[in-house]
Amino acid sequence: MAKALDWGILAGSVGPRARLLRNALSARSIAVSARHGLPTGSLTVLALISANPGTSQTALAGRAGLNKSALVGIVDQLEKSGLVERARAATDRRRYHVSVTPDGESAMRVLFALVDREEEPIRDALGRRDTDALLALLDRVIATLE
Repeated sequence: MAKALDWGILAGSVGPRARLLRNALSARSIAVSARHGLPTGSLTVLALISANPGTSQTALAGRAGLNKSALVGIVDQLEKSGLVERARAATDRRRYHVSVTPDGESAMRVLFALVDREEEPIRDALGRRDTDALLALLDRVIATLE
């Protein structure tokens, strides 16, 4: 077994470790989405729309970590697949309300089960308490950077 490389000057840096984690999780998410003919980020977008009805696409993009045009592209594909639908906002005709269709709710549950299975080794390695602590710490870091 090869010896782990020393982080050197980066020993106290969050960024490189966060990038490694993001890359590993993204690769798994991409594989899951691709098997269902959906773009990466579809599960995140579906879940955020479902949990936050009537939220603007700008707010959804921010929480999903996407630029607005990337979010619109994902929503376009989800709409073409019948997983979300758009309706003009009654109070502001320039805005759309996006909602998850019943088929979208089903697809979201299937995708989540697959992604959840991919993350299971992480939860197993950390245990419940440390997993909860990690999520709380990540939320604090994200809030700090926003």
